[in-house]
Amino acid sequence: MSERKKVLIVDDDPDFAAGIRAILDTQYDTVVVHNPKDGWEALQKDRYDLLCLDIMMGRGAEGVMMARKIRKDKVLREMPVLIITGLREQIAFLFPGQAVHPGFVPVDELVEKPVEPDLLLQRAGALIAASEARQGR
Repeated sequence: MSERKKVLIVDDDPDFAAGIRAILDTQYDTVVVHNPKDGWEALQKDRYDLLCLDIMMGRGAEGVMMARKIRKDKVLREMPVLIITGLREQIAFLFPGQAVHPGFVPVDELVEKPVEPDLLLQRAGALIAASEARQGR
């Protein structure tokens, strides 16, 4: 039996994070933190196969800053990042009627809250598998 993959969830909404965790716990070992500072510390202490990240936390788009910091880090840059956010509602005026610009947030995929459980599990599995393929695991 193979070792379960590890997923870190960074979201400042405890109820939403608990819901996402309940879904992902069916297939992965998950850890939840509620702010980018604790998320960064968790990434320094342990290795994760996927990061599920909210964008709008604390004083604004702190998730964007965290995603950019990860992509600049020599160790973490290859880790897949899945944004799960209500972002479109909050910045719809920037991207009316169109997808969020791919260069706006340096992540592997973005899904909007609320996310369907099956979609979440499918996207998490696909991102982890693609990351492993890139790394030759």
